Amino acid sequence: MNLNHLKKGDCIAIVSLSSGILGEQFCKYQLEIGIRRLENMGLKVKFMNNSLQGDEFIKNNPEKRAEDLKQAFLDKEVKIIMSAIGGDDSFKLIPFLYNDQFKEIVMKNPKIFIGYSDTTNMHLMLNKIGLKTYYGHAFLTDIAEFDVNMLDYSYNSFLELFNITQEYEIKSADIWFEERKNWNKEQINTPRTAHKEKDGHIFINCENKIIEGELYGGCLESIYSILTGDRYKEQKEVFEKYQILPDEIEWKSKVLFIETSEEKPNKAKLIELLKALEEKNIFKNIKALLVGKPQDNTYFDDYIFVFKQLAKKYNLPIVFNLNFGHSYPKFIISYKSCILIDSVKNKLTIKNFI
Repeated sequence: MNLNHLKKGDCIAIVSLSSGILGEQFCKYQLEIGIRRLENMGLKVKFMNNSLQGDEFIKNNPEKRAEDLKQAFLDKEVKIIMSAIGGDDSFKLIPFLYNDQFKEIVMKNPKIFIGYSDTTNMHLMLNKIGLKTYYGHAFLTDIAEFDVNMLDYSYNSFLELFNITQEYEIKSADIWFEERKNWNKEQINTPRTAHKEKDGHIFINCENKIIEGELYGGCLESIYSILTGDRYKEQKEVFEKYQILPDEIEWKSKVLFIETSEEKPNKAKLIELLKALEEKNIFKNIKALLVGKPQDNTYFDDYIFVFKQLAKKYNLPIVFNLNFGHSYPKFIISYKSCILIDSVKNKLTIKNFI
């Protein structure tokens, strides 16, 4: 399914698919900042009917969240749909959406869909339907960044959605930022704590290899819960019922990308999370693995050790310390695109990005 790049004057729809904090009073300053930023990019901003109803309403009404997403696809004015923020239960929308009517709506009205974290559930569903989606920025955490401007690297990555060029080289950010300790009004126009990037992309078991594959993945904790039902038993049941995940043959064409959340799993927990994927033979079948920088660089050395062991066990090429997901700043990964991993030149290139 072909999408067109963004252009000035296009409309962006904001949806609350999991957490509803976008509608809470304490978020009103971020709301204003985010609207202004998107309008300065030349986009018209639309909030879907229930997106600002508040956390309690959103939590208790998954069918309303699902209706918002459906209406965003039906809206002829909307070109891009962005998740407000993550959460933990967007999978509850799937039974309301995964049907012939919604599939037809999506296929006849393709949009650029973007978000990360728990929005992984929606990405995997939409990709099963056949839509190319984008793992990246959320409205509150990235567009409505409290600093004077968006983080440069994140801003420039978002602008790639306006670019007619089909190739997108993933470069390591020169600076990485810590997560904010609070989002109070007093934090507006204050910079995040910044650190110079010392490591860049770390290629593991990639010596003189050139690998191509189709991008697929998301937040590791979300994938773990999908596979195990650890957080919600019905999450595993929903994914199995609708057969949303790739089968063993389909995994063979994939380059899997994963990243850890703000929960910052330690070494033992990371091993546990990865074990669920091992038990499904995912690492045995995929072409390569891309791993995001852990938030705040927490457990950085432990993660390198774990992924080196994983690479050795499965003879799996891995590129670690990429700027996506819960780390700051971040770039955008396009599902269904082909990625070229060139370890000779230490270069990563996404082809057919849009």
